[in-house]
Amino acid sequence: MYFLAIDIGASSGRHILASMEDGKIKLEEIYRFENGYKVADKALIWDIEALFENVKAGIKKCGEIGKIPSTVAIDTWGVDYVLLDESKKEITPAMCYRDPRGDSVVDKVKEICPDLYSRTGIQTQSFNTIYQLYCDKLTGKLEKAKHFLMMPEYLSFKLTGEVKNEYTNATTTNLVNAKTNDWDGELMERLGIDKSIFKPLNKPCDKIGNFTEDIKKELGFDCDVIFCPSHDTASAVLACPVKEGGVYISSGTWSLMGCELTKACLTREAEKANFTNEGGIEYRYRFLKNIMGMWLFQGLRRSLDKKYTYDEMMNMAEESSYDKTFDPNDPRLTAPDCMLTAIRECLGEEAEIADVLSATYHSLARAYKKTVEEIEGITGINCTNIAVVGGGSRDKYLNSLLKEYTKKAVFAGPVEATATGNIISQIMYTDKSLTVEKARELVKKSFDIVEV
Repeated sequence: MYFLAIDIGASSGRHILASMEDGKIKLEEIYRFENGYKVADKALIWDIEALFENVKAGIKKCGEIGKIPSTVAIDTWGVDYVLLDESKKEITPAMCYRDPRGDSVVDKVKEICPDLYSRTGIQTQSFNTIYQLYCDKLTGKLEKAKHFLMMPEYLSFKLTGEVKNEYTNATTTNLVNAKTNDWDGELMERLGIDKSIFKPLNKPCDKIGNFTEDIKKELGFDCDVIFCPSHDTASAVLACPVKEGGVYISSGTWSLMGCELTKACLTREAEKANFTNEGGIEYRYRFLKNIMGMWLFQGLRRSLDKKYTYDEMMNMAEESSYDKTFDPNDPRLTAPDCMLTAIRECLGEEAEIADVLSATYHSLARAYKKTVEEIEGITGINCTNIAVVGGGSRDKYLNSLLKEYTKKAVFAGPVEATATGNIISQIMYTDKSLTVEKARELVKKSFDIVEV
């Protein structure tokens, strides 16, 4: 039996085919494609047509290699969405969260909804869906909308024709009540957002549907399309082998650092520290903070015309003795024309390239240390270990600095945590006896987890 995880991040997408061999999960990447926002009419947007074509191309690859999946699930980044009109046609453009449009409405939304954090538990970020939707209301774009779909839901809709919403990604909208685990209709009414465009929330492991007749004809086969934890961080945390008293870092474009709670933490201290309570599988809360992560190194590499590999950049940073740092979440770093220039501005000087790289590493490690201390202070958890998963877990220098700054035990792996969590939910769909705890033991058994 094969399971297909379609894992799409802000910079790339992968189709990962999985099977069970000797009681272990075996992963095989069969398709990869680049992703990234486009600039159109001075706005940052997603090319949703290209995204869907790549989704289909990767699925078609399964047929070409003779490995037909029984199930398929899609995860992507959070907050972004596609609106459909009455005929289920896209109301374009599909905006990218890095577009600064939300900056202008944050204060207005807070004025209308002063109790926003106590209701939703989501940290204030100008790109959150609530601010984007309020912008759409002000421009009139929302008037024709009859359906609201987060990005993975939209791509699943294109495969199945089914319009459904999923819980984990919905929590990133800032419109889900953290106490009821459902859409907060009162918030929508206050903001003048039509709540009828939102569908009941499905849980991870729920079935969406099967391929439409047209898709079956195009791809050559059919399979069940299900919901994994469709917010990529929720999938990554599902596959995170964090130990008791542990904190995790899902390290990719963003560093999502936090712990898992059974009840949302909605205290004034949590709000002041700007922590978020995002939904996870079985209504487990991901109490975490978003920290700018590999996006910084990706941007630096682009600024240097990809002259250096990531390993070469890491080595340059290690050799530098530069001691200045900056705030990795500085707004100037969100979508700069040149990351190198932007970081130099944050540092306040024209630092050498190796020094900029060193400053970036140490700035991230310092941010991790501060976040661990905040988690301990706010939740009362005595953190003894940190589990780093995702692509960033391969960065040995950053892992060593994490250990040095926090003085905690650090474990790295699995690298493909998001795809693995996606796959685990598909296995749970077919095997109802597989619990989250058993699934995490399966991860430890299947992949190398390295102590730093």
